[in-house]
Amino acid sequence: MTLEDRIRLRAPLVALAQRAGDAIMSVYARDFTVEHKEDRSPLTEADLAAHRVIVAGLGALTPELPVLSEESAAIPTAERLSWGRYWLVDPLDGTREFVKRNGEFTVNIALIEDEEPTIGVIYAPALCELAHAVRGDGAVFVKDERERTLHVAPRGAAPWRVAGSRSHKDPRTETFLARIGAHELLSLGSSIKFCRLASGDLDVYVRYGPTSEWDTAAGQCILEEAGGSVTDLAGRPLRYNARETLLNPDFIASADPAHDWRAAAA
Repeated sequence: MTLEDRIRLRAPLVALAQRAGDAIMSVYARDFTVEHKEDRSPLTEADLAAHRVIVAGLGALTPELPVLSEESAAIPTAERLSWGRYWLVDPLDGTREFVKRNGEFTVNIALIEDEEPTIGVIYAPALCELAHAVRGDGAVFVKDERERTLHVAPRGAAPWRVAGSRSHKDPRTETFLARIGAHELLSLGSSIKFCRLASGDLDVYVRYGPTSEWDTAAGQCILEEAGGSVTDLAGRPLRYNARETLLNPDFIASADPAHDWRAAAA
């Protein structure tokens, strides 16, 4: 797919994410039930409603491309690993935040080509915030109908501005925070953390423990186009559909690729 092809997809993908957000908010506005998957993660009718909107929309937009969604991930591994280009979707990232009704949940849509995210769209419908990027064409942020280009703004010295997961705590995170010294910790849910890094509000987010590839792909594209990086603890950029598992390794999302967080994160 050429850069021009990706740029042409940008506007319809944004509109699709917003339609999925509307479906989510229609559930958010009323009472809803919460079920649990085998891994004990929550599932609501909003997840499924957004999934249906996105899968139908992507099917109409690019019928030749397969879709891997959190809500339809039971695809044979051999079939999935044969894909060189596909859509990677989390219809509702941050279902725990949705259930808590704190607004920190998103729609994530990414295009993966040769194991790399080349388009990323993140929409936070309760916050009316939108971020999107195309590899080679930059990243933008939209709030209250005002659009601006996204650029990281690393502080360069302590106190560091650190993102933390609102719903997932880990003793290794406490060790990392102790090692880096003075810091300000901001707890956030879902892929909003990547947007805050890309917009210049944060310096680093280190995530230990399991995340899935649909949790990070759109955010990685946006952050990288804003000048940041998303790497494993060895400094290698996260790759997608490269292994049998769909779980990410532990990773570092940084607003400053030149700053080496690896020693503190190890």
